[in-house]
Amino acid sequence: MKFGKVSKEEFGMNKFRNDTGAHAIVLTEIGSSSFDSEGDWFKLVYKVHRRILIVDKNGYDEANMVITLYRGGEQEEKLLNLKASTYNLENGQVVETKMDGKSVFSEKIDKEYVNKRFTMPAVKEGSIIEYSYTVHSPFYQRLRPWNFQGEYPRLWSEYQVAIPEYFDYVQIQQGFESFAVKKSEIVRQTFSFVDRGASAGASSSTFTATPTVGKFTWASQDVPAIHPEKFITTTRNYVNRIEFQLSGITLPNTPRSSKQSTWGELMKNLMEDKDMGKYLTEPNYFLESMVNSLVSNTSSNEEKARKIYDWVRDNITKVGDDQIWTSQSLKTTFNSKKGNITDINILLGAMLIKAGLNAEAIVLSTRDHGYVFQHYPIYSRFNYTIIGLTLDDRYVTLDASDPLMGFGRLPIDCYNGGARKVNAFGDQLMLSADSIFEQRTTSVSILGMENGKMKGMRSRKSGYFESLALREKIKEEGKDKYLESLNKANNGLEINNLEFDGLDSLDKQLIESCNFEYAVDNPDIIYFTPMMDEAYKKNPFIAMERKFPVEMPYVSDEVFTLNWAIPQGYEVDELPKSARATLNGNDGYFEYILQQSDGYIQFRFRLQLKKANFLPEEYATLREFFDLVVKKQAEQIVLKKKK
Repeated sequence: MKFGKVSKEEFGMNKFRNDTGAHAIVLTEIGSSSFDSEGDWFKLVYKVHRRILIVDKNGYDEANMVITLYRGGEQEEKLLNLKASTYNLENGQVVETKMDGKSVFSEKIDKEYVNKRFTMPAVKEGSIIEYSYTVHSPFYQRLRPWNFQGEYPRLWSEYQVAIPEYFDYVQIQQGFESFAVKKSEIVRQTFSFVDRGASAGASSSTFTATPTVGKFTWASQDVPAIHPEKFITTTRNYVNRIEFQLSGITLPNTPRSSKQSTWGELMKNLMEDKDMGKYLTEPNYFLESMVNSLVSNTSSNEEKARKIYDWVRDNITKVGDDQIWTSQSLKTTFNSKKGNITDINILLGAMLIKAGLNAEAIVLSTRDHGYVFQHYPIYSRFNYTIIGLTLDDRYVTLDASDPLMGFGRLPIDCYNGGARKVNAFGDQLMLSADSIFEQRTTSVSILGMENGKMKGMRSRKSGYFESLALREKIKEEGKDKYLESLNKANNGLEINNLEFDGLDSLDKQLIESCNFEYAVDNPDIIYFTPMMDEAYKKNPFIAMERKFPVEMPYVSDEVFTLNWAIPQGYEVDELPKSARATLNGNDGYFEYILQQSDGYIQFRFRLQLKKANFLPEEYATLREFFDLVVKKQAEQIVLKKKK
């Protein structure tokens, strides 16, 4: 592919056979990573050339480009040879609009990363955009990964990598799509180096080396877009991708030098980093007065911890993006009362330590950020910091960045597998979705009918995370607005006398109670769905097949009971049959029990999911299980007037 040589035919490639509704199509993308000499050592040379067809305005996001560069110590990656053009077909001719070099802007992300941003010019529906660039990097340990799949279909995606024999990289591949090309060869390449001499004033000399070089090529053709699905953490875990981890260097006449850090080494470095764990080992005298005032009248370590946690949670406001680095000094966070998640939680840890408690930082990757490769310690796999606290005989995890989060609780997004303690050992801490148990219990009584309306009471105890979401909703819109939205959503069900128990008790599940009236359309015959507004409207698993695992945020147990006094003058005409079912033996359980006795109808529904994650091969039975649940929940009790 030659830059600027865009054919008229390419403008007609606006339909992808497996995704005719795609808003953009990557026509061709070719990347390469190779080594070159620089001074007396190597540098990495990364090149990208990409051509994209913008099908409609919903694909304009592809015209906003971001190139991320890394810097460490005194060295940094450099962006070179950036070219970008937009092509439009006007009166049968291809018209090129070049991007002005002044349109590139720099944006600091954190202490390690800088984004270079630019927007393609003259973009409209049907445009083709093209750009190419080169990145020179002194960081040989950071061989760039490549995604063969993304938000839009890719007709051709190719990555070439050339690695001298001195460098040993582990290749990590993931994804479900096969390669059209996958090949390798061994060649020899000559590198010229400059030895500047060991002492000042010494003359420099040139020397060469001709190692063998492994050349690898991977290419994919007609790769479909990958889109987020319901009950999936992130497509990042499943996108077709290859990445590299440096495991060692073997130079001529020298023993092999291992470059793969252990978790202990990586976390020890983080513990000593001035923008992260080092704050927890410093005296932090400025915290003494506040900590002493908070713990002065406490009688236990847990009470101390709760007082400090509550103060940080209630007084420090979260700003900025998720990352494992602090954005400012600890003192600035304390005085300004705002900071990013790591700022807040490192302050929490420092205050707990100041109170004589045993606290440490923990880093993790949130569900939307992707899994951590447990065999390959890499900083970039983490994006979130929490605090671990040893309290007598138990270990508690804390996150004070959410103003409604209870003590010892973490946001649901933190439960994504292996986290790491920031200590000299880098101990793993499993935060699994299977460890979260959400239990909801609903009890309904219908005790009479008056003026064509059934009257009843409902009490519902929500699971903890459902309670958290409800607290956030009520905080945002108020109780009256929340009640109004409930009544608007419930066809025929009018709720009143709404009360909450535990709204301000952030450690506890929320209990919601109310009275309700249910309007009967035809007084001669009553059709009633026993689960009322808590029934599934449709199966949450719509697709017939699924490539990716089902990843639910927790295991759950829902119980719904109904006690209905049959109204005077009515009799039961139809009563749905009871049913029970299990899912894959012991993975789930469902029961739907209805009986009539002494003028009452008793109903009990229970749905248990005993694990959070299901493999693609388990999807069909999971879908069938929910088909049964939805079908039974939709069945109605029918009462008719006695003759």
